[in-house]
Amino acid sequence: MLINCVAYQEGKKLSDIPVEDISDYLDKPGCFVWVALRDASADEMAKMQEEFNLHELAVEDAARGHQRPKVEEYGDCLFTVVHTVDLEGDRLLTGELAIFAGPNYVLSVRRDAAKNFLGVRARAEREPHLLKMGSSFVMYALMDAVVDRYFPIVDMLESELETIEDRIFTHGAQRNNVERLYQLKRKGLELRHAVVPLMDAVGRLLGGRAPTLAAGVQDYFRDVHDHLIRISGRLDTIRDTIATAIQVNLSMVSIDESEVNKRLAAWAAIFAVFTAFAGVWGMNFKFMPELEWKYGYPMAIAVMVGVCLYLYRLFKKAGWL
Repeated sequence: MLINCVAYQEGKKLSDIPVEDISDYLDKPGCFVWVALRDASADEMAKMQEEFNLHELAVEDAARGHQRPKVEEYGDCLFTVVHTVDLEGDRLLTGELAIFAGPNYVLSVRRDAAKNFLGVRARAEREPHLLKMGSSFVMYALMDAVVDRYFPIVDMLESELETIEDRIFTHGAQRNNVERLYQLKRKGLELRHAVVPLMDAVGRLLGGRAPTLAAGVQDYFRDVHDHLIRISGRLDTIRDTIATAIQVNLSMVSIDESEVNKRLAAWAAIFAVFTAFAGVWGMNFKFMPELEWKYGYPMAIAVMVGVCLYLYRLFKKAGWL
């Protein structure tokens, strides 16, 4: 679906134009066209391919989706794929943004993305001195908007991890902690799959071998690259902390099980005394002196209780009970 199609000249908006007039504005000096599509159909992609002379492989990737974040060159066109990650409740919603940037055009194709990029266009139009740089600046602005949306998600992951860490030593919360830690780990991996490949791709837009289209805005792409490095570092820290937290949590489970086993062993030893004495005095032999003594039964009970109390005190002092 077509979101908007706008022509710009020397950094200023000329007007919204119909798709059929794109080729007329592409021929004007100092003019470029910015088209935005959402969940584009095959016919719309074919029309854009015809208007901008896009490479068929790039068009196929944008139409099919499910691409890895990347930056590819097709002649004088840069084809970029970035993953959008948005937070909705406790879930992460992922989508894709494909960007075609040529000398005098920008085509963005949004697929399965929860949020729009109208704010990017408004920001660019408020800064005509930057928009004057043309399609390369628009490409940067779109990528920067996507990367900026990663930061709140990283903040959320760190906040949730701190909450779980505070509950690690809470008795009885170990199972719930492990479940939440694995859910958090999965979210971190999902975001990492969007960040790390894009970081490598943006790195291609920097340095002496950068594409000609990106040459004038390398400082801006370097800023995006720096943001991605920071996010990647924080994700690495989150991943390591989650791994440590899981190990500590499992250790706490083992300690709790050990405590239970010690209690069971202590009580078993105490009751074993009754079993042992009762087993000896319960044998049906004829000549057992204790059986004929009138104080034999009280003495037997007293001995068993005394030994059991001694063992209870011993285990209590040792911390088993």
